This record gives sequence, C-alpha cells and structure tokens, in this order.
Amino acid sequence: MIDKGKIVELAHKNLADGMFLVDVTVSANNVINVYIDSNKGITIKDCIAISRGIEGNLDREKEDFELQVSSSGLGQPFKVIQQYINNIGKSVEVISKDGLRTEGVLIEANEDGVILETRKREKV
Repeated sequence: MIDKGKIVELAHKNLADGMFLVDVTVSANNVINVYIDSNKGITIKDCIAISRGIEGNLDREKEDFELQVSSSGLGQPFKVIQQYINNIGKSVEVISKDGLRTEGVLIEANEDGVILETRKREKV
C-alpha cells in the first residue's frame, strides 16, 4: 500500500504560492485522492501540476495506483483552518462535535474556534 505520509510530503512540495493541502486519502487498492485549495480558487492547470509533481515521484512498476487531484469542492466540510479564514464574511453552516447545527455569517476564525453572526428567531 502506498504511504499516505509520502503523498502528503510530495503534495506540499508541489503546492504553488497561496495554495494549501486540504486532505489526502489512500484506499486499500491504492486510489489516491488529493484535495487542494487556494485563496484564489483552483484551476485545472493547478490540479495537473500537482498531479504531475506527485506522479513523477512514484513508481508504477513497484506499486500500481490511481491518482486524483481536485479542489476541496463546494458543499464539503471544512477540514483546515485556512478554509475557514477564506470564507470569512460568507454564510456557512457549522455542525458542532455534539451535532448542533448553526447557520450564520462567519465573522472570525482561528485555531481556537469560529465566531458566527446568527439571526436569533423569536416568536412574537
């Protein structure tokens, strides 16, 4: 099985300025998924460059694999702090660890947590 740590290292080496790694998964049958993002969005050219940088350092003769590089995608949960920071000022839905859903505008985000501006609904 391909080492996830090696893929993470290779992805980081190939990220252009402003880009960041969101997640890497490696399945039991060596399907590698690399999810990237950027302050300015991700293009197909960005994905191709990362893919080539990773693939060029792996040996298909030793272990066959399938490599997919893509943006983290709309509607997907945020996984790294930079995604929260990039979405400050936008409407988001947050699901806490205990399952509580809260919708609001993301006001602040840091390693300690997030601050949302919510509309409190009251019966009149």
